[in-house]
Order: sequence, then C-alpha cells, then structure tokens
Amino acid sequence: MRLATFLPPGSTKPRAGQIRDDEVISFVLKRETVLERLRTSDFDPALGEAWPISEVTLLAPVPRPRAIFGIGLNYAAHAAEQGQELPEFPIVFMKLPSSSAPPNGTVTCPAVVRRLDYEGELVVVIGEGGRIAGYAVADDVSARDLQRREPQWTRAKGADGFCPWGPWITTVDEVPDPLNLRLTTRVNGESRQDSSTSDLIFGPQQLVDFISETCTLEPGDIILTGTPSGVGMSMDPRRFLGSGDVVRVEIESLGAIEHAVA
Repeated sequence: MRLATFLPPGSTKPRAGQIRDDEVISFVLKRETVLERLRTSDFDPALGEAWPISEVTLLAPVPRPRAIFGIGLNYAAHAAEQGQELPEFPIVFMKLPSSSAPPNGTVTCPAVVRRLDYEGELVVVIGEGGRIAGYAVADDVSARDLQRREPQWTRAKGADGFCPWGPWITTVDEVPDPLNLRLTTRVNGESRQDSSTSDLIFGPQQLVDFISETCTLEPGDIILTGTPSGVGMSMDPRRFLGSGDVVRVEIESLGAIEHAVA
C-alpha cells in the first residue's frame, strides 16, 4: 500500500488515503490520518472518495514527524568522496519537525546560508512497536557553510523546510529488498547522483536497532538513511544550489519528489 496525505481539489483541509494506480482514494473517515494507520498497522484498502493524482496537492505523508533522524556518511562511495574512513558505527544527527516539508513544494534558503546542497536519501518510516512500516524518498537539504563552521548540525540540517519528503509511504510488503533500490538525484535535469541502496554501510534494520538502543522509536518517526556520492560539495568545482534550481530525487519502486529552491 502507498499511504498519502493530500489536499483535495479546492480544499485547504488535509485528507489521508491510499495511492492506487493513478488515483488517490481517501479513507472513509475524513479525520483519519496516515499517522493513525501507522500506529495501528491498519493497512486495509481505502474506500472513500477518489481523485486523479494530478488534481490533488501531495503533502508530507506525516506532516510533522515527532522525530527526524539523519545518518551521516552511510554510503561507501560518499565516504570515499569525502576522504573519510568508513564509520564503525552509524553517525546520527537530528532534523527538527519543522524541517518536514511537502514533496513538491519550494525549499526557501535562509539569508544566512551561502552554500546550499542536496542529498537524495531513502527514508525509513517507523510503525507500531518501533518496527519499520515503510519507506519513502527525501532530500536532506544541507547548508554546507554552516555545517563546516558549526560542530553541531542543527542549523545546517534542521532549518525550516529542509526535509521535503514523500511523495507517499510505500509499506514494507511492497519493498521486498530495500537494499537493492536505484536512487537518482537530478538538478535542473542534470544527473548528479546515480547509485543503489546496496552501497549503504548500515542498512535500514541496522539503523533502527542502533537508534533503539537509546531512543524509543514511535510511529511516524522517520530516519533519513544517508546519501550516496555526487553531492554538490564534492564536485570540482563545487556546485551549490541557487534560486530557481529544481531538485528531483527518485528511488526505484518508491516514487519521486521534486522541489524548487528560492
């Protein structure tokens, strides 16, 4: 099942439902949310009103997750392009709930940031009992100048809107092998990242187990599992994002997100 949060045509009230073929089918109860489905592991088919996907506005599947975990240097090729040794343990950081953003909106660069970068990533979505409920696509938007200047990455990674994700949550039953998915990132149509989750150093379940050693994972929490090689900071010359650029991140079987930069 593909779980989505969306605005129906002409409405300002979010609804939740299921993506089925080229349609969005709402849950029967208008107040029902994707988070409630994750809490109960209720993945029964949606039976409500339907609209073509092209007519709705997709929102972040869980608009404001309780916790957004990020993982640094978790692709072997990315660690190599950074000149870093492979980490012995996952490098965990946090993004703020306010960094969660719709999959196809606009990311606004704060005035203080001069070096804005993209990081296409596989997202793990937590369900009932701290288990993996599904997967999604994200851009771990990063302010490289702040990241290099400040030992803690809260401002560099957790700024408002710095985590566009979605376009929906694909439940685990539809992803037989999360470690064999092609991930691509394009900027203005130009290929920047083209890799596979097979290059992950620590896989989704390893990350869940590691974080769970100290933090209780709750339904709706998400983990951005790291980015492959090809980020703008590592290009020669470096190529950061500017106003008007469009970033598209796509993961095999999970869909794509595409956002502009302002």
